[in-house]
Amino acid sequence: MTDIAVRRDREVRALTSLGMRELATATSGVHTVHRAVSDRVFALLGIGLGDLGRAVKPAHDAITDGVYAVISGTLAEVGGLAGQVAVGRGRPPSETPKGAFVLGVVNGLIGDALAAEASPLAESMSVRVDNAAVAVRRSSLDAAFPDASERVVVFLHGLMETENAWRLGDGPGYGRRLHDDLDYSEVQIRYNTGRHISENGRELATLLQDLVSQWPVPVRTLTLVGHSMGGLVMRSACHQGADENAPWVQRVRHTICLGTPHLGAPMAQAVHYASAGLHAFPESRPFAQLLRRRSGGIRDLQQGSLVDDDWRDSDLDALRSRAVREIPLLPHAVHSFVSATVTADARHPLGRVIGDGLVLSPSASGRNRARRIGFSDDAGLAIGSANHFTLLNNDAVYDWLVERLRPLPELPPARVYSATLGAWV
Repeated sequence: MTDIAVRRDREVRALTSLGMRELATATSGVHTVHRAVSDRVFALLGIGLGDLGRAVKPAHDAITDGVYAVISGTLAEVGGLAGQVAVGRGRPPSETPKGAFVLGVVNGLIGDALAAEASPLAESMSVRVDNAAVAVRRSSLDAAFPDASERVVVFLHGLMETENAWRLGDGPGYGRRLHDDLDYSEVQIRYNTGRHISENGRELATLLQDLVSQWPVPVRTLTLVGHSMGGLVMRSACHQGADENAPWVQRVRHTICLGTPHLGAPMAQAVHYASAGLHAFPESRPFAQLLRRRSGGIRDLQQGSLVDDDWRDSDLDALRSRAVREIPLLPHAVHSFVSATVTADARHPLGRVIGDGLVLSPSASGRNRARRIGFSDDAGLAIGSANHFTLLNNDAVYDWLVERLRPLPELPPARVYSATLGAWV
C-alpha cells in the first residue's frame, strides 16, 4: 500500500470514529440533562405524593439510565467498527479542499485534544501547495517553488480555517497577485488552530528558521500576513524567535494583521462567561461541560494570549481570568493592521458594537482604554460594509497591501533582543 493510501485510510477511519464518539458524548450529555430535570420533577412529586412518588423514581431512573447506556455504548461500538472498514480511494481527506475544510473546523474545536492523543486528524504545522504538505528541505522547496524569490510572504489563516480560506471569492488571492505585481514568493502555512497560540507560535518560529535556511535562494525580506488568529500566531512566533535570537527574525520586514483580535474577541469572551453561568445549575451543567471542552486556541482568543505564561498553571474556567502578558512588536519591522465593520461608517453605533461580526475595531487596532499593542497612528486601514471574512480577499485591502509592501530602503543594522533586559539592544 502506498504512503498516500496509508494516510488516506488512517484519516478516514479516524474521522468516522470521531463522528460516532462525539455523537455518543452528545447522547451522554442529553442523558445528564434528562436526569437533572427528572430529579427536580420527582422532588416536587415527592412533596405532593409522598412515598408513591419516591417509589416510582428508582424504576424510572433504572429504565432511562439503561436506555441511554445502550445508545451511547452502541454508537461508540459502531464508531469503532466503522473505523475498521471505512476506507476508500483517492487522496487523504486532508489533501482535498472539502476534507481540509472539515478537518480545519474539527481542529479548531478540539485540535488540542486530538494532538494530545496523537490522532491522524491533528494537523501538524506545514507549508502547503495545492493542499499537499511540502517538506521544508532544499530539494522539496526547489520542486514546489521553481521561481523562488528573495522576497517571501508567509500567510497564516485563522481559527477553523486552512490555507484555502485565502482563495475566498472569484479572483486570485493576495499571494498570487503579490507574486505578479511585486515578485513576492507566496508561502501558505496550515496549522492546528485548536492548539494554544503560544504552542503554534513556537512551532512557527522553528518552521520559519528552517524555511529561511532551506529556501532555494537567499531570503532578503520576510513578510508575515495573518488573518484573525493567524496574526496572533505570527506575533507569538516573532516574540519567541527574538527571545532565541533566531536569525530569521532579522529578515522580517513587515507584519500585517487582518481582523486580528489583539485584545480578544467578544464571542470567545461570551462563551467563557456562558460556561460559568451554565455550570451553576444541574440542568444546564452538561452544556457548560460542552462549552468547557473548547480548545486551547479558542480560549486564547478571550484576551489575545501569546505566551505560555498566559495559560499554564491557570484555572482557565475561572470566571475572572488573570491579565495576559503584553508582548512588544518587533522594533525593526513595519507593523500594519486592517479592521472592518459591517456598517459603511466605522463610527456608526452598530459598527462599534458589532465590528466585522467577530472582532471589534479597537481589538483589531490593538488599542483601547486599558491596553495598547504599539501600532503607529498611520499603521491601519479601516474598511466599511465588510465582514470578518471579506478581509481574506478584497481589492481595497490588496491595493493597500501593495502600497505597504513596495520595496523599502535597506534594513538598519541588526539589533539583538536581550531576554534579560526585556529590550532590544
